[in-house]
Amino acid sequence: MQVIDRRKALAIAPIWRLAFRPFFLAGSLYALLAIPLWVIAWTGVWQGWQPAGGWLAWHRHEMLFGFAMAIVAGFLLTAVQTWTGRPSLSGRSLMLLAALWLAARLGWLLGLSPLVLIPLEMAFPIVLAGAMARLLWAVRQKRNYPLVIVLSLLAGADALSLCGLAWGDDGVQRQAVLAGIWLVAALMGMIGGRVIPFFTQRGLGRTEAVQPWVWLDLALLIATALVALLHAFGVALAPSLPLGVLLLGIGLGHCVRLWRWHDTGLWRVPLLWSLHLAMAWLALACLGMGLWHFGILHNASLALHALTVGGMAGLILAMIARVSLGHTGRSLELPDGVALAFALLNLGGVVRVFFYVPWPHASLWLAALLWALAFAIFAWRYAPILWRARVDGHPG
Repeated sequence: MQVIDRRKALAIAPIWRLAFRPFFLAGSLYALLAIPLWVIAWTGVWQGWQPAGGWLAWHRHEMLFGFAMAIVAGFLLTAVQTWTGRPSLSGRSLMLLAALWLAARLGWLLGLSPLVLIPLEMAFPIVLAGAMARLLWAVRQKRNYPLVIVLSLLAGADALSLCGLAWGDDGVQRQAVLAGIWLVAALMGMIGGRVIPFFTQRGLGRTEAVQPWVWLDLALLIATALVALLHAFGVALAPSLPLGVLLLGIGLGHCVRLWRWHDTGLWRVPLLWSLHLAMAWLALACLGMGLWHFGILHNASLALHALTVGGMAGLILAMIARVSLGHTGRSLELPDGVALAFALLNLGGVVRVFFYVPWPHASLWLAALLWALAFAIFAWRYAPILWRARVDGHPG
């Protein structure tokens, strides 16, 4: 379907033709820099300035609302053009959205006053949710309305985090970030449930994809969103048997989906096993948090980092590698070294989750190094893909 004016689209510099281009590149570069910077600050090597709220608050906020939200924006604003048949943000409007994202990142890092930082930070998620809502509403695409709800809740979580910053209340900031992380987990379950069976079928040349159990997908979405809201209100911060049962149920639900999607052939295809491993990390994180609520696991941070490093970042790296190839007209063949990047990131997750307790400092440094290498490889191989025109000469 021709959804844009070809002549006008081709007049735009390639990097600004679709949202995946600037946001995948900027998000990966930010991830590459932010984790080593955090570890340097946390271990006391760096004694310079303090970002807004201090280094811990910066790390919590920025890996979610800076890094992850950039990728979410790039993916959704690109996909919505395909879903609706209407042009998404490009050119000057996309430049403005990217500028809002960048300004907020600099504002947090430079420690701007909350009076300046709050409107600067909130502009990006509000504009993002508004753009998605406008495009979906124009064609009354009700199937994707839940995405707008989740984006709006993420904007609310960001606002709550900023309230905590303004009040000097670290507890409120923590509640907000944890709520946001579980909202992203809900998005992971929703989007992953749609695309991973399809990608697996296409990647292995199977005749048809595994059909979803709609009731299970809906149950996982609602249950994970409920976990997010319970964190926002502070209810989930203390161990709770009912919440433990809920999280174990979510984890088992994701295990069932992985079992249904599994095909032994996927382990020969890095673009597939990287996606399945990310969803396995999500299941492991839910099970681990359930065990923490039962008092069996004594460090909730381990389960949380299984979600953020293995699940969230793992799915991000796998998705942006595939989406960038498809939307630039290339065959789905990974550039050299990117399969290694997938392996390094997953190894970093193993180090961060399973070796932190016996060797906290060493495991953080090693995990940060593996993370940085993974995103450095992606940026090195994909930057030319993202800033150049499609190889088939089409817009986008």
